[in-house]
Formats: sequence, structure tokens, C-alpha cells
Amino acid sequence: MRERILLVLIAIMICVNILIERSINPLGLLEMTRHFLEVWLLALPMTLLIISGGIDLSVGSMVGLGVVTIGISWGDLKLNIWSGVILTIIVGTFSGMLNGAVVAYIRVPPLIVTLATMAVYRGLAYGFSQAKPYSGFPSSFEIIGQGYILGIPTQLIIFAILALLTSFIASKTVWGRYVYAIGQNETAARFSGIPVEAIKLCLYTYSGFCAALAALILVSRTNTARADAGLGYELDVIASVLLGGASISGGEGSILGTVLGLIVIALVRRALTLQLVRTEGQTMVIGALLIASVVADQLLRRREKR
Repeated sequence: MRERILLVLIAIMICVNILIERSINPLGLLEMTRHFLEVWLLALPMTLLIISGGIDLSVGSMVGLGVVTIGISWGDLKLNIWSGVILTIIVGTFSGMLNGAVVAYIRVPPLIVTLATMAVYRGLAYGFSQAKPYSGFPSSFEIIGQGYILGIPTQLIIFAILALLTSFIASKTVWGRYVYAIGQNETAARFSGIPVEAIKLCLYTYSGFCAALAALILVSRTNTARADAGLGYELDVIASVLLGGASISGGEGSILGTVLGLIVIALVRRALTLQLVRTEGQTMVIGALLIASVVADQLLRRREKR
């Protein structure tokens, strides 16, 4: 039902974009995805986290830390760019794993943990880089964020592969069913023998990995590495997941719904950009959509209880 509503919203927003541009531009819509793929990648693990009853507010800061890592690796340490890529993935994955270890094994609420690490990782990004931007990355690195394969942006192909893999794991495997079970009732899942701590650790580690990948794509696309990269990504990511049908209480959601929610948010931002609406105004609209999705979820839950 929710997927049908989102498809209608997507059709409406496409029409709005066409009316604003006064022309049909399929290539423009395809090219649009290039500017949103970093957020789209972050939404994949966020979907699983919210289904499991968790959340990760540090994704934007982990992107910033990853961006600074590749910048320092290339600009200061003079490493080969692909060695820098590997180092960035390691740093991002470890950052997510650290979140997961504290949430899973020390049992600190994920909202508190990731709110704290959001500040810590952003502080590390500024501290390591001294707020210095990096640029001049080699042309071979541009394939990740500026290349095409059969006319399709490379990062869109990367996202599609990860989305299909994540969707398969979430919907077709025992491990995926465990994620839903944890979100529905963590205590019951633990008594049922589900390895709750290990699954939570994996989910947050996956979030860190995707943040590192998003950082690499962002630097490749813009050819610039700055410590403020990824600011505000949390809003779009969480709004897209909740708009896609995931419940903030856990136990519900799907990758398909998230993808549709991501497309809606991207089309809304594109329409607002074409209308020359400033970033602050766009953020207000996305915030309103986030509130609307949470309210709708609560109303549906109350209706189901009746």
C-alpha cells in the first residue's frame, strides 16, 4: 500500500519537474541521481538499523571523516590513491564497528552513542585536516564518481548492486528475519537464541562501510575533500527511510520502500533547486516530510490496534 502511494508521489514529482523545466528530460533525471548517491548509499544500512530498532545519527560525520582520510592520504602522506581508498574504507568500517560495539555489548542506547560519535567523528575530521581542503586528485580516481558504464553513472551501478544485495539479505535469508525479529521484540529475540549483539555489530559496521564508500564517491565527484562534507546527510537519510515505510519503533520496513522514498526526496530537492529555493528552505521541506512520515506511521499503528 505504501509503495503504491510512493509511486504516485514519484509520478507527481516527475510531472512537477517537467512543468518547471518546460520539457521532458529523461537524461536530466538520470543525471540527477549522481548528486544524491552518497545519501542513497547511507540509506541502505540505515533501513536495516531502523528495522532492528536502532538508528545511526553519525553517518554524515563518518562521511566527513572518510573524506578527510582520503584527502590526507593523498595530499599529506603522499600515498597511492588506491592505498588511500583502502585506508578510507578501513577507517569508515572501524568507525561503524565502534558504534556497534558500544550499542551491542555495552548496551548504551543507539541514539546516545551515535549522537556522541556524530560530534566526535566530525571533530576528528576538522582536527586531522585543520579545516584544510584537499584537491588535485588523479584522473584515475574520477571513475568512481564521474565515470559511466554503458551510459549509466558508475555510482548508480554501485548503489544498485548494494541495494539488491541488501534487499536479498533482508527479505530472503534467516539473518534478515533475525533483524526484523530484533526490531519487533529484542528481549524475545534474545531468549529465542538469536545472536542479537553480533547482528547489531554487523549492522553498524555496514553503516560505517557505506559511509566510507559514500565519502570516496563524493570526493571523486567533486574532486575536493573538506572536513564539512556530509553535513545534514542524516536528515535526508532518515526521512527517506521513514517515508519509505520503515517504523521508527522497529520491526517494519523494506529496501524497496526506502529506494522509493529516496527518489521522492531527490525529486523534491531537484524541484526546489530548479525554483532557486535556498538550502535552508529545502531542509525545512524535508523536515516537514519527516514529521509527516512519523505522524502517518503512528496513525496507522493506532488504526491497526483498533
